[in-house]
Amino acid sequence: MNLSRQDEPVYRELADILRRELADYRAGDFLPGEVMLAERFGVNRHTLRRAIDELVFEGSLLRRQGKGTQVLERPLIYSMTAESAYSQSLSAQGHGVQALLLKRRYCFASREEAQYLGIAEMAPMIELQTLRKLDNQPVSLIRHRYCASHAPLLADYNGGSLRQYLRERDMPLTRTQSLIGARLPNREEAALLLMPRHLPALSVFTLSRDRDGRAVELAQSTSRSDRFQYQVVT
Repeated sequence: MNLSRQDEPVYRELADILRRELADYRAGDFLPGEVMLAERFGVNRHTLRRAIDELVFEGSLLRRQGKGTQVLERPLIYSMTAESAYSQSLSAQGHGVQALLLKRRYCFASREEAQYLGIAEMAPMIELQTLRKLDNQPVSLIRHRYCASHAPLLADYNGGSLRQYLRERDMPLTRTQSLIGARLPNREEAALLLMPRHLPALSVFTLSRDRDGRAVELAQSTSRSDRFQYQVVT
């Protein structure tokens, strides 16, 4: 196959072709070897590598030392509604979902957190940090913060869906505000999510209230942008 070699750099044109062809692969499959691909497209290996680099950078492919170039999972879609719960929503799509408790600690409310929760600045808070895995692969880190008065209610939480845990204790929460952004992960986040630090992470800040309208939870999630897409449902 010969590329058109028009104004677009050849490696980018080749990257576009490879990107379209990924639809014919399953996650975990390996691309043909570089020599074979270079011969097929009539380019040298340097041009082919630059094309593959484009797809590696955007999170579609992963180079495995000594094995080749592997196709990664397609991004999962999480529909965000006022009542949706992470674990239940993705379990319904047929994925194995785990929520692991990484850390439990006490902290103090910042001015912004105090305003959201209607408490005093520097009031004591309890923070739970969880790692979410889909099909045994880490995809999201979530920091949940509550007024310290809820500590007894949260004392028995050791993992799993926090939404479900609170619902079973007669405190169903409703998401009332979400702010979605993107940023580069820090070193700890990248290590826990097994992602390169140059790949942007999705960041979502969420405020949730109880059935009486009281602000109860502030959650800040950091998710792999190559594995996750948010669909806002109104």
